[in-house]
Amino acid sequence: MQMPKCNGYGSLCYDPRFIGGDGVMFYFHGGKGRDFALVSDTNLQINAHFIGSRPNGRRRDYTWVQSVSIMFDTHMFIISAKNVEQWDDSVDTLLVKWDGEEVTVPFDGEAEWKTDTGVRQVAVERTDDTNAVKVTVGGLVSIHMKAVPVTKEDDKAHNYQLPSNDAFAHFELQFEFPNLSNEVEGILGKTYRPGYVSPVKRGIAMPIMGGEDKYETPSLTSSNCKLCRFQSATTSAAIVTDISISQY
Repeated sequence: MQMPKCNGYGSLCYDPRFIGGDGVMFYFHGGKGRDFALVSDTNLQINAHFIGSRPNGRRRDYTWVQSVSIMFDTHMFIISAKNVEQWDDSVDTLLVKWDGEEVTVPFDGEAEWKTDTGVRQVAVERTDDTNAVKVTVGGLVSIHMKAVPVTKEDDKAHNYQLPSNDAFAHFELQFEFPNLSNEVEGILGKTYRPGYVSPVKRGIAMPIMGGEDKYETPSLTSSNCKLCRFQSATTSAAIVTDISISQY
């Protein structure tokens, strides 16, 4: 089954490194415990919750994406990688919520959870024994996702200085969008605009994309940001959910 390709179009992996719809690579650091709009269009909002750590003497957080929310029509879909002390590939860390209720994605049979909203089909299909799924919202987005830890090798190579009792479980993701508008916004979304020209410096190891102030949302479940375009078909209060995410 297909896994997210971290060097492919529409990918988001590592200490958030993106490859946009234009094929240009960039980093967006955000901040630990904060939430940002990845995509904001009139009919679709995708946010990410960042976890992270800041070693002594460092000016910014190291960050990773731990949860993703998808807002569309009158619905809210959330998928998170649970906080675990030690990583074990055989243990599933995924937490999936649909309109505020936790749902179970089966491990056997078709290994798929799906629902029909009357407007579109929504499906979560396992793509590995544990920790990897394909999320599809009909007509709007499909996402290949894999929950992974920050490995001890990465910790040492990048001098993250992470605590030993937290695996910093996070996602590698790759998005596909069949129907974005020409005015789409968001850290990733804007890179799909026709004629978009990336402002990041080419040919350097870590080109940085700014925009924290433009794309930060008050929470994972909020579609409010300075440049956000999404308008829910219902009041936002109706789809706010009580979710368990790491605020660190």
